[in-house]
Amino acid sequence: MAIIAKKIQESKTKAIGELKETFGHAKDFIFTDYRGLTVEQITNLRKQLRTKEVEYKVVKNNFAKIAFKELSTPDVSSYLSGPTAVAITPRDSNEVAKILFDFTREAPALQVKGALVGDSVYNAAQTEAFSKLPGRLELISMLMSVINGPARNLASALNDVPSRLVRTIKAIADKKAEG
Repeated sequence: MAIIAKKIQESKTKAIGELKETFGHAKDFIFTDYRGLTVEQITNLRKQLRTKEVEYKVVKNNFAKIAFKELSTPDVSSYLSGPTAVAITPRDSNEVAKILFDFTREAPALQVKGALVGDSVYNAAQTEAFSKLPGRLELISMLMSVINGPARNLASALNDVPSRLVRTIKAIADKKAEG
């Protein structure tokens, strides 16, 4: 049976408030187990994640549970057990998931537990599948390519008619010059 404290410690309240503020600025979270990684590996991983403006934060599970609960997010408490680090992603979370899964090939000690993407909770397998999807910028470039295709073909067809006419006139002129 748990003992309920009569006085809430100010330092714990402050830590939870800081977590809430950090979590409130992001929309997606990827939970990992960092047990077994060296300081050098974690530093390298943080450096890779910083290129995507991602904060990789080791959290105290109870504080994180309270912060997520107060932010009214779906229940992610199953991922907040054991040593937990959270990749806090403001945008493009599948690119962050790609970085994490690529890093697991270099350092198998890192394990992705799951993710909270928007209002959807993904387990490790779903997070890995999510990481294999094209990113937002890739999708935009694909869409622009599809939209640009007909215009490019029309321009090519319209340019082809005058060039054929010029080649035909040139061929006639060369033939008359010969004979």
